[in-house]
Amino acid sequence: MLINGKAVHLDEQPGVEYNEENWGGGVQYDFDMTPRKWVPFVNASVFDDSNKNPSYYAGGGTVRRFQIGKGEGSLHLDAGLVAFLMVREDFKDGDPFPGVLPVVSFGTDRIAVNVTYIPKIDPKMVPIVFFQLKIGLH
Repeated sequence: MLINGKAVHLDEQPGVEYNEENWGGGVQYDFDMTPRKWVPFVNASVFDDSNKNPSYYAGGGTVRRFQIGKGEGSLHLDAGLVAFLMVREDFKDGDPFPGVLPVVSFGTDRIAVNVTYIPKIDPKMVPIVFFQLKIGLH
């Protein structure tokens, strides 16, 4: 289960106040880790974007797992890429558009924080760091 909740806008535009409370939810399914420590996943989510409009995405990717400690419940750091299709009311006339972004995740199999960096891709936008809470339901 994914809980969306925070976006940090790294630049400001004069006269623009961004929504940084990006509440929403979604799902992520992590497949079994490969022998080379890659964890493929698929995900989908909805959240309030920087302009308080609903945004929807679905995609998948893979992350490289770096284990911190041993045994069940030990910490790990994952780093990789997520590819997706997204729909935003205020971008590309509301038409679906593809993207690929870097993602890192830190935590355990039961609870982790996903962090994604979104660069400035349009003159009207600013770079963002986006946070999700990932809760394992096994």
